Amino acid sequence: MSTETRLPFDKEYVNSFSKEMGEPAWLTEFRLNALANSENLPMPKPDKTKIQNWNLTQFKNHIVGSQDYTSLAELPEEVQELVKTENAEQNLYIQRNNRPAYLTLGKELQDKGVIFTDIYTAAREHGDLLQKYFMTEAVKADEHRLTALHAAFVNGGTFLYVPKNVEIAEPIQAVFIHDNPESALFNHVIVVAEDNSSVTYVENYFSTMDEAEGIFNIVAEVVAKANAKVRFGAVDTLAKGLTGYVNRRGKAERDARIEWALGLMNDSDTIYENVTNLVGDGSSGDAKTVVIGKGEQKQNFTTSIVHFGKNSEGHILTHAVMKDSATSIFNGIGKIEHGASKSNAGQESRVLMLNEKARGDANPILLIDEDDVIAGHAASVGRVDPVQLYYLMSRGIPKVEAERLIIHGFLTPVVNALHIEGVKKQLVKVIERKVR
Repeated sequence: MSTETRLPFDKEYVNSFSKEMGEPAWLTEFRLNALANSENLPMPKPDKTKIQNWNLTQFKNHIVGSQDYTSLAELPEEVQELVKTENAEQNLYIQRNNRPAYLTLGKELQDKGVIFTDIYTAAREHGDLLQKYFMTEAVKADEHRLTALHAAFVNGGTFLYVPKNVEIAEPIQAVFIHDNPESALFNHVIVVAEDNSSVTYVENYFSTMDEAEGIFNIVAEVVAKANAKVRFGAVDTLAKGLTGYVNRRGKAERDARIEWALGLMNDSDTIYENVTNLVGDGSSGDAKTVVIGKGEQKQNFTTSIVHFGKNSEGHILTHAVMKDSATSIFNGIGKIEHGASKSNAGQESRVLMLNEKARGDANPILLIDEDDVIAGHAASVGRVDPVQLYYLMSRGIPKVEAERLIIHGFLTPVVNALHIEGVKKQLVKVIERKVR
């Protein structure tokens, strides 16, 4: 199939759209250059996954019309449950398809200089600050065709900026509601934590329909400055029938820390990248991922922590469940660059397969270019432990219920790492639905 985008989404359209949104000239030019470069850039080549026949570039609608929410009571019931936590309304952004639909930020944080807004407003009102971080430090527009197309067609997302010495105790939450089956999602999320600051940001992708068509191309960039701490949580539940690319990448400077807690529960074929670059001495990264694949899904996951700074710490934990005829590749990469002495790279990947046709490949990879380091990995792929199953059944628990309990216990380490109770409950419900 062709990998070219369909007209009328050409340079004239991109130029017109950017001006209609009131974007600064630099962003319009950035979009146009990315679109032009996309024609000559190759597609990404995920390890052991053939994507030649995947539709990752063609879509019917770049923008679909959506109404704002005047109150949380207008949200879909499932989303209401998601945001029903103490102080949720104080720091909450909701996007409906491609349009901002609801936004609140507590006055105390505003007075401290915290910026939390949609990507369109960030471009108009904080253009210089956005330009400093938009695809400059974590993800680059010219990496391959999908990053270039993302840069050209960004149509949603958030910008979160935390000034120096500001510690935010309450989580910041973004919910991206997908209720139009023909909506293409090109969301871009930027989280910047300046020196000695801290923040917890959690985002949710939520399809209200069981099936849709089209694509999503999502990029999130996290920049943690010196001695900053960022916790980034996500639960993705986009519908079957979509095809997607998701790239979440972070950069940690001296003594900074980035923690990822990702519940990747889409029902669609998806390529995922989660990369943390530990560029500063004493920096650290922790990536926890939980996955459930079902039906005939095909997915590819690459989780990578790259050590550039001395005394840097990186740990990867992935737990996945495959059922039906789902196929997934899990690549965990711990890379220690030359000069990153006394660094520690560890990883663990566990894949549980519930059916004979289900397949999950766990590939732990260590790339070490320095002598004075610690590095290790563990990986396992198998079926439900018959000893555990026998033990539960011997206590009078039916087999189906026993398997369910084992699966929940298997996925608990990542579920418990999410820092918003409503989000954690949502993930538990999604797990329940997908393993039922």
